[in-house]
Amino acid sequence: MENRKITGLHDLERVILRDEELFELFVQEVTVTVTEMFRDPDFYKSLREKVRARLATYPLIRVWIAGCATGEEVFSMAILLKEEGLLERTLIYATDINQRCLKKATEGILPIDRMAAYTANYLKSGGKNSFSEYYLAKFDGALMDKTLRQAILFSAHNLTMDQSFNEFQLILCRNVLIYFNQGLQNKVLGLFYESLCPFGILALGNKESLLSSDKGDKYRTIDKKQKIFMKQL
Repeated sequence: MENRKITGLHDLERVILRDEELFELFVQEVTVTVTEMFRDPDFYKSLREKVRARLATYPLIRVWIAGCATGEEVFSMAILLKEEGLLERTLIYATDINQRCLKKATEGILPIDRMAAYTANYLKSGGKNSFSEYYLAKFDGALMDKTLRQAILFSAHNLTMDQSFNEFQLILCRNVLIYFNQGLQNKVLGLFYESLCPFGILALGNKESLLSSDKGDKYRTIDKKQKIFMKQL
């Protein structure tokens, strides 16, 4: 508003609804993009121990990571699936509303100075190999391995406006719903329910729940602490 000499919220609304470029800039500035690889290591450990076997029963595995930011969680999931022997038959759909974040995520280059912290998270999550096998120090950053990048499709998606676009065996939407009011939470959780196959898995952030969803009673809890749920018929 300072840069554009806009004095009030009413004028801001009027301007951004008429200027597509400014609207995109507005979205980039207000969306939250805090993320890291293997954030909450116990969550990934739970996926290995309690979800991996079910995913292995599918000939083709579709994973949706909603609110993927700059891709750290996406590459974490790809590494986990590779170590569990599932990545070759998996397609990971990674979506976000922030186009700038998506562009960065698609490049697959993460901050090299964060690799030590990411390695610690990886080991705590039950990682089975040397974390350095999954990236190459390049371009003043860490270029993620090609086998990981090939399994991922990054695209723009607005959780509050866009529709379901596939059927998934696993959906991760962690630490996104905390920024939505109860009505929007219910709408987005309805979208996830519609997008999951029977007995598909939904994973939320540790401060999120199904309490705001009218579909909450249609899930079975897999891990209460890590907020992992299974869709029931």
